[in-house]
Amino acid sequence: MSPNLHTATTINLTILKSLLHRSISLNHFNQILSQSILTGHIHNTLFSTKLFTFSLPSFPFHHSLRIFTHFLQNPNPFASNSLMRAHVDRNQPHHAISLYNSLCRTSAVFDNYTHPILLRACASRTSELEGRQVHSHVLKMGFGSDLYVNNTLINLYAVCGNMESARKVFDESPVLDKVSWNTYLAGYVQLGDVEEAEKVYAMMPVRNTIASNSMIVLFGKSGCVEKARQLFDEIEEKDMISWTAMVSCYEQNGIFEEALGLFVEMNANGVVVDEVAVISAVSACAHLMVDRTGKVIHGLATKVGIEGYVSLKNALINLYSTCGEILDARKVFDGCLLVDQISWNSMISGYLRCGSVEDAEMLFDSMPDKDVVSWSAMISGYVQHERFSEALALFQEMQVHGIRPDETVLVSVVSACTRLAALDLGKWIHAYISKNRLKVNFILGTTLIDMYMKCGCVENALEVFHGLEETGVSTWNALILGLAMNGLVQKSLSMFEMMKKSGTCPNEITFVGVLGACRHMGLVDEGRCYFNSMIEEHKIEPNVKHYGCMVDLLGRSGLLKEAEEMIESMPMAPDVATWGALLGACRKHNNNEMGERVGRKLIQLQPDHDGFHVLLSNIYASKGNWGNVLEIRDIMAQHGVVKIPGCSMIEANGIVHEFFAGDKTHPKINDIEHMLDVVAAKLKIEGYTPSTNEVSLDIDEEEKETALFSHSEKLAVAFGLITIPPPTPIRIMKNLRICNDCHTVVKLISKAFNREIVVRDRHRFHHFKHGSCSCMDFW
Repeated sequence: MSPNLHTATTINLTILKSLLHRSISLNHFNQILSQSILTGHIHNTLFSTKLFTFSLPSFPFHHSLRIFTHFLQNPNPFASNSLMRAHVDRNQPHHAISLYNSLCRTSAVFDNYTHPILLRACASRTSELEGRQVHSHVLKMGFGSDLYVNNTLINLYAVCGNMESARKVFDESPVLDKVSWNTYLAGYVQLGDVEEAEKVYAMMPVRNTIASNSMIVLFGKSGCVEKARQLFDEIEEKDMISWTAMVSCYEQNGIFEEALGLFVEMNANGVVVDEVAVISAVSACAHLMVDRTGKVIHGLATKVGIEGYVSLKNALINLYSTCGEILDARKVFDGCLLVDQISWNSMISGYLRCGSVEDAEMLFDSMPDKDVVSWSAMISGYVQHERFSEALALFQEMQVHGIRPDETVLVSVVSACTRLAALDLGKWIHAYISKNRLKVNFILGTTLIDMYMKCGCVENALEVFHGLEETGVSTWNALILGLAMNGLVQKSLSMFEMMKKSGTCPNEITFVGVLGACRHMGLVDEGRCYFNSMIEEHKIEPNVKHYGCMVDLLGRSGLLKEAEEMIESMPMAPDVATWGALLGACRKHNNNEMGERVGRKLIQLQPDHDGFHVLLSNIYASKGNWGNVLEIRDIMAQHGVVKIPGCSMIEANGIVHEFFAGDKTHPKINDIEHMLDVVAAKLKIEGYTPSTNEVSLDIDEEEKETALFSHSEKLAVAFGLITIPPPTPIRIMKNLRICNDCHTVVKLISKAFNREIVVRDRHRFHHFKHGSCSCMDFW
């Protein structure tokens, strides 16, 4: 700076103004400010205003505030407006309003630019009350006929959702321009009011591109795709927003091929693409699983310089992980200069989607901040990959961190409880939901019903069902299937009739439940009627599962020939489960000839299925054909087929215990074996004789009896008698079908020890009480 600046006698306003125009640094500006104070020129209103407005865009905001506060004794409207606008632009609208209120207490003068700035501030705060106060000042100061003021008033009321007041200002405005119409229309677009927006659009003297674009956006959000496309085609001068709005419309409504096609056309027509259009196109690629096209679009985004947008990065992470290109997804993630919570959550979800649970865990553990979506993604991922214990452990850790679970988390955790038979924890979660007054929608409600039903707690399931405000077809299905599984077949069928009376239309799954109810009790005639009504009354084409239910129903009831004829008449190829149902029926009714034929066929169809080999082996063993038994075991060994061991789970004191057949590893095995001796003694008094024909081994009778008493469910029951005090029921989950001998034994235990015992096997529940079972010995 020139040395002359330090000589006060030579400084005048002209020099200061000239130096101000050449000021390029804060230090230089401060020297000018100091000299203007020393010379007294700071009190020149025009010059101080010039200093103030020059500082606003160039230097730290507190410098401008200092000049305004200390040196502008009577700020003119330009200075006041500039500071209020600066507050609004810096997302400090409350400071703009406070400044206006303080200026109102002085002799400050305002102009027609003042109140639009204040109305912008009120709109950004969605504060209609403050906006109305500004509106009254507008009228009081005579700006009520100003077009700019009225347009900002319309916008304020529209933003606050008060279209009645917006319409009043609009109707009373002496002059309307295209901004007036566009702002008024935008209010109805924001509210999603298609009908009123269409009326306003129809009344517009000139339907400009901005208005048309707004309507396309509204139609897209409201699902009116055809209207959006018609309007898009009518626009003579389409801009980038027109194309983007239409691409987004298609993508939002699940019309992904059209979204992608229009995006390609947009690019081919030389229209510059923005990040919104690219995100919609990338999302469409993810849904269509076309990662190659997605990579081309990724390259285009890089070329036009918009790749850096975080929202686009997140869309790309989702695309690559959805298409199984997890390394590409991680490359995008690592290349982000700025990542947000969605980026982390998307990458974790991507790893889980691709089955990389350990990578997801590492990323989750390294997150700087975890929100409820992060926890939800990890817990849901554990459940999807059948790592139920980890899901429950992580949920408990989530509680320690004080994170309030959302519906998705609760659904996942309840599902894990269902699979682990962790009833105590499931009840705790239900109590947690009630205590915290969380809303139980039909998805969470359905999951709770499913849990209680699959843990044998029918009354709890019914209580949840009757407490739901909203139910869907899946809710009714869970109830119908659950009641049937728990042996309450007539109640299950009654609920089906109630479902129809409620106006809820049954679907394919409903009839799987209804037919399943019939097969659990051998209701052949009823099953035939429901099967026919599904086709004739409800116009539902039976699928392979429905045929499988009918084959199982007929087979269990001893109608083996009719069951085989139904298989042969199926309009689709029968699956192995259907043939397997027939094979099981052959074993049940000792039709060894048909069983051997069906068994051989099944082994050819699915040589790696252990159950079919075991059933056929049992058929041979029942006939004493040990050579054929050895042959089947050789075939199993050749194909690497290993028989799935019987496993029974029981929950005691919040811990789930697993038992396998012949298990000797449990810490309380000595107590368990002692209890089994006590049980054996009591059952002998009850007249129990072991059913050794259940043991398909060429060993003597005494060894067979020992093998029978080491079945997993017997070990679990003995453990339950030791650890679970009456009258609490003993609840056991078994991975295989309960055998005849175990069924007889548990019935007798329920009588001899006066205990309620609930066993859920592979097919259904058995509620044992006072020496009888809910299945009435039909399973």
